[in-house]
Formats: sequence, structure tokens, C-alpha cells
Amino acid sequence: MVDAERQDLMQALPFARRFARALEGSQKQGDQLVALAIKDMMTRKGGHDLGVRYRLYRSIITCFGMESESLHASSSLTLTQRYVLLLTSLEEVPLSAVALILDRSEADILADISKANDGLRSVAETSVLIIEDEPIIAMDIQDVVQQCGHRIAGVAYTEADAVRIAKETRPGLILADINLGGGGDGMHAVGRIMKDHQAPVIFVTAYPERLLTGEQEEPSFIITKPFEPTTLAITTYQAVTGGLKAI
Repeated sequence: MVDAERQDLMQALPFARRFARALEGSQKQGDQLVALAIKDMMTRKGGHDLGVRYRLYRSIITCFGMESESLHASSSLTLTQRYVLLLTSLEEVPLSAVALILDRSEADILADISKANDGLRSVAETSVLIIEDEPIIAMDIQDVVQQCGHRIAGVAYTEADAVRIAKETRPGLILADINLGGGGDGMHAVGRIMKDHQAPVIFVTAYPERLLTGEQEEPSFIITKPFEPTTLAITTYQAVTGGLKAI
């Protein structure tokens, strides 16, 4: 591997790790998947016109396995539809590149997006604790969460409020900002909550690469600010269902 390609790979790794853990539903399995994908990408011929990041996405999907759709008949989304939503919404990959990554036409990708958005509305309902210090952003998140069919367990503007509300309501999902200004730290709040209550967590940050260094325990689900409602919807779906393999 030439130096330029190695540098491109290092820049692509945080995004690849986020994508892989969204597929798997856990940090450990996601990182194992990325390791396999890197080996696959190194031995795969062609596709260099895609660039390292997009080639790595394709190898992640290949290593994850395009399992039979019939095995997932109970899910409101097919595997391919989830791939498409994660790539377009969470990873913000252009439609034309998604078509190349999945070896499908752009028309097929658009059809998958339309069907998947309909399927998101039928996700299993759960209660959601929102940890966000900006009231307007918190209200926007609340609206999207409710449109996804979930209940609001509470909205916490500080670390202390988050711990208190979680203890009182036992939420099924936590959606947390990292920087709570003078009100504390979102990761610290989640850490305190998890000592006596386990629930999937989605972190929201403007700098996702800072959470994907491989140097410490990392969240399985991360959304980049500012985010589109569809991004929050698909990530919520992934968190609630525990990743693709949990279906």
C-alpha cells in the first residue's frame, strides 16, 4: 500500500468503524468486521475509482454477508434497505456512490430509500430519554423521536437531571449530547446511568472522529451534528433492534 492510500485509509477508519458497529450493534463486533474488511479490500481487484473510504464500505458489507432476505421477514426493513439508509443518512454517501458500492442502479437505491422510510414508521415502540442542553435542539429531537413511534421518558438538560430521570423512568433508549455546557458531560451521565440500568445509547456530536479513536470504550451508535431527521430515525431503529444480526 502506497503512503497516500495508507493516509486515506487512516482518514476513512473512523467512519468505517461507525458504519460497522451500526451494522453489528456493538463496538467489539464492529471493529472485528472492519479488520476483516481491510483485508478484503487489500486483496480485491478493481474499484479504485471509488476511493478508499467507499471501497472500505463495500468490503464491510461483503464481509458482513448479504444474508438471505427470507431470514429477516419479521423486520419492517430488508437488509439492503438498511444498508442504503445507513450509507445515505448516517454516512452521508452520495446516491451515485451508494449505487456503486452496492452494485445497484440509482433508481433501485431511490426505491429502497422510499420503502425504507415507510418501514421506519413500524419500528417497535420504546421510551426514550433525551439528554440535550439546547432546548430548541431538544424539541427538534423530541419531535423526530415521537414521529418514529416512541414515547418520551423525559428531557434532561444537565448530567444530574439525566441520572435522576433515568432512575425514575428506566428508559428503553438514551439519546445523549456529549457537551452539556455548564450542566456537565453527556458521556459521564450515561456512564453513571449504566451502573444500574442498561439501555442502548445514541450519542450526538459534531466531532464523531473524537469518539472513534480505538483508545477507550466507545459508543456503538453515533450521530454527527447537525443531523437530518432520517439519520436519527434509522439510527434509532438500529439501536432498538440491536443491529442487523439481532433480527
